Amino acid sequence: MHIGHIVTVMVAAFIAGAINSIAGGGTLVSFPALLGIGLTGQQANVTSTLALWPGSIGGFWGHRDDLAGIRAFALRLMPPSLIGGALGAWLMLVTPQKVFDQLVPWLILAATVLLAANDPVSKLLKKIHGHERTSGWWMAAIAFQFIVGIYGGYFGAGIGILMLAALSLLGLTDIHQMNGLKNLLALCINGIAIFAFMAMEFFRHPGNAQWALVLPMAIAAGLGGLFGSHMAHRVGRTTVRIGVVVIGFALSAWYFYKTYAA
Repeated sequence: MHIGHIVTVMVAAFIAGAINSIAGGGTLVSFPALLGIGLTGQQANVTSTLALWPGSIGGFWGHRDDLAGIRAFALRLMPPSLIGGALGAWLMLVTPQKVFDQLVPWLILAATVLLAANDPVSKLLKKIHGHERTSGWWMAAIAFQFIVGIYGGYFGAGIGILMLAALSLLGLTDIHQMNGLKNLLALCINGIAIFAFMAMEFFRHPGNAQWALVLPMAIAAGLGGLFGSHMAHRVGRTTVRIGVVVIGFALSAWYFYKTYAA
């Protein structure tokens, strides 16, 4: 491991932290960068998850003021995030990744389409159900968040896209408020996944976490998260929403190519 490798992954981590703060999908930058310097898939996955978690903290801190008024969302969606994240991390450690990889491009594409169609879909749902969020809506949101938690604990690229789509269908319209809640839930998912990874690292299969890379990447990701949340406020809500949709389509296109054409 030489200085060029460390600089490369630090730059990737900074960009990934900024992307995660704004829209999610930063793993798409950090994971290939780690593969490119010679890590195995599992090493890259565990190392990337460990390194990008501080970026989620930075992104959450930058959006902390935007969480006012949505405490009910946080209290309902944090438990399925934690439980799903733990289950997903366990699955990643004991099962092949190939089967889940087949679903990744479809999940991200569907979520991006939902986010792009947020306004007409939200108007239609409000016309059918009214402005009140029914118990059925909450049950569906909790179930969906549980699935997102499983995916996030397993691999995680694009969980921000999935969560933003779900929050938009629950009636949230403020992209900064949605980003703040998304970053909080990502902290829960990745935090419990890290706990599972570390338990496995110390008690069963050491060597997946590349500690020489984790610390410098974590610092870069934290700075990237703060930078991303700052830029999200400066460029305006409409621009951020458009950027999120563009990132989502780019992510889905990459994964379709990687899964079916490469």
